[in-house]
Amino acid sequence: MTQGILLAAGNGQRFDPSGLRDKLLQPLDDGRAVLWHSAFNLCSALGACVAVIRPGQDARRAILESAGCSVLVARAAEAGMGETIAAAVRETAQAQGWLIALGDMPWIPPALIRRVARAVVTPACVAAPWHGGRRGHPVAFGAGWYAALTGLKGDAGARDVLLQASIDRVEPAPASVLRDVDVPADLSGV
Repeated sequence: MTQGILLAAGNGQRFDPSGLRDKLLQPLDDGRAVLWHSAFNLCSALGACVAVIRPGQDARRAILESAGCSVLVARAAEAGMGETIAAAVRETAQAQGWLIALGDMPWIPPALIRRVARAVVTPACVAAPWHGGRRGHPVAFGAGWYAALTGLKGDAGARDVLLQASIDRVEPAPASVLRDVDVPADLSGV
């Protein structure tokens, strides 16, 4: 089974450089937080999922658990996205693959998440949705990528791993696979 991993440990510096407003805790039109939607969509698509946060992110933890995620508190996440991915993959080493989603992308439909996960049919597969000629999120990796994913460092995420991979394109995909929350204006309608 493909393991869902939600990256939810970032600082969101572009959203609020002062650090007073957590972008992942901001409400969308229905009053639920950005993070809740991202987690709920992932869990709805794949069942049990793991979300990674840093120590002290108690509000995020509560939201993630209410959306159905188990939570991994990883001090290594303070070193960046690469370390966050590595910690989550190590924690779920028994998986047949990993689908990595981002906490600031609440508009990705569960059906698309399932399609990306199902596109990983061998241990060497990497799959991602494409929209308008661009790779979007989430990205799924077969079990053959375990060593590469657990070896990630710093804040580049899985970018270097993706450069080594032949990515199976999941198309068509909605524009939401490219839409995230970086600044307050991103919270408004499409």
